[in-house]
Amino acid sequence: VQLQASGGGLVQSGGSLRLSCAASGNFHSISSMGWHRQAPGKQREMVARQTNVGDQDYSASVKDRFTISRDDDAKNTVYLHMSSLKPEDTAVYYCNVIGFLHGKGWSPGRTFNSWGKGTLVTVSS
Repeated sequence: VQLQASGGGLVQSGGSLRLSCAASGNFHSISSMGWHRQAPGKQREMVARQTNVGDQDYSASVKDRFTISRDDDAKNTVYLHMSSLKPEDTAVYYCNVIGFLHGKGWSPGRTFNSWGKGTLVTVSS
């Protein structure tokens, strides 16, 4: 499973950015898609996640500022709409997709947990 993320860049404090991530490859289904981030000198943390039934979860630090969504047409694409950005949002953002590979016949097989290469978001003060 390959993940292609894009949309990072430099933005001023208070600005907005949209990240996107498209999953491709030979797999049965996706359980959840989400975003994590890692700031310099800090551990990677979950930012936002959405399951295949639409349940969403956000980090407290981004709730009400960031919105995760799945593409209605291309179900294997996830977006992270970031607004009211702060300098502390500066980090490398990683797309994460969890799902199932093909099993026997039409059944799902073993799970997969894939990570994108990361896209840098820099928020200047």
